[in-house]
Amino acid sequence: MPERGLVIAIDGPAASGKGTLARRLAERFRLPHLDTGLLYRATACALLDDGRPLDDIRAAVEAARGLALRDFDEARLRSRELGEAASVVAAIPQVRAALIDMQRGFAGRPQGAVLDGRDIGTVICPEAPVKIFVTASAEKRAQRRALELASRGEKVDYAAVLADVRRRDERDSGRAEAPLKKAEDAVGLDTTDLDIEAAFRAACEIVEERLALAGKA
Repeated sequence: MPERGLVIAIDGPAASGKGTLARRLAERFRLPHLDTGLLYRATACALLDDGRPLDDIRAAVEAARGLALRDFDEARLRSRELGEAASVVAAIPQVRAALIDMQRGFAGRPQGAVLDGRDIGTVICPEAPVKIFVTASAEKRAQRRALELASRGEKVDYAAVLADVRRRDERDSGRAEAPLKKAEDAVGLDTTDLDIEAAFRAACEIVEERLALAGKA
């Protein structure tokens, strides 16, 4: 374990499996976990609840600054509607700036932390000793998201979900502020043909190999 705590940064597009891997790695290495995407979903949720447009910059920044990590209703935040809305809010530079300190504060805990999102390895924790960039084909990610939504009782149209995934990919990768991209020193992990157990084993190997290379295993 690094002297300053082990920070594991996991990035990747929607439904790539990064959230599940992040939670499993947090359990494996006994670290706190933060799904940073929930911050943007919660910000979008606050705007929608107040009847504000998603591109209202002032209202969005106020909502972001008023978040409390303990107040999240994950069941609601993980809906398809809020996933799309979060992608819009996340493209606002002022919102991303408002949430940086919260994320870095979480990562700065003495024991370390696991964070997953889209700019963890490039912006939030560029010095993290372990960075993993999780990917999967758009079709596989849409299939996973459709199954997830159906399991929560939501009506699912696979074609619409696939369109959402591709639209979010374009928005996340094309935004001017902190676009989704693989950090130069991140290890890629394609989960298209992997089940969760195989993906988890591969992720654990990446963590252990990175720590060994750093002489901190």
